[in-house]
Amino acid sequence: MTGSMTLRLFTPEEGEQDMAVPILKQGEVLIASIQAALSDRELVELRDQLADRVGRLRSRGVVIDVTELDVLDSFASRMIRGIAYTAKLRGAETVVAGIQPEVALAMVQLGLSLDGIATALDLEEGLVLLRGGSGDRVPRG
Repeated sequence: MTGSMTLRLFTPEEGEQDMAVPILKQGEVLIASIQAALSDRELVELRDQLADRVGRLRSRGVVIDVTELDVLDSFASRMIRGIAYTAKLRGAETVVAGIQPEVALAMVQLGLSLDGIATALDLEEGLVLLRGGSGDRVPRG
């Protein structure tokens, strides 16, 4: 990417001290980088936090970076779809970035999908897609 990149890390608000996934803001895009497998409760909290911040900060896009995950189970896949659909209803597009090849293969074998949600190879490509960049890939959804 060209130019300087400014990321803003949100400070926890009341009731958010145990937030499992930091949410960064870069321009009109929120970035949630999942660094480890999350419990069902943590996934629900992530969905709620992103829904709130998309509206409050007038974000136009969300990138969910799953590069560090070596497993995406059915609940996590369903929650990621829920996050994307909730963000869309709030006016933001979502890109899931960094699905590892082994994870993609396991998802296909288990019949799990992210239908209607744009995916990107990595965070940088995800940001390009949300900004309407002209890459080889086109957002789906």
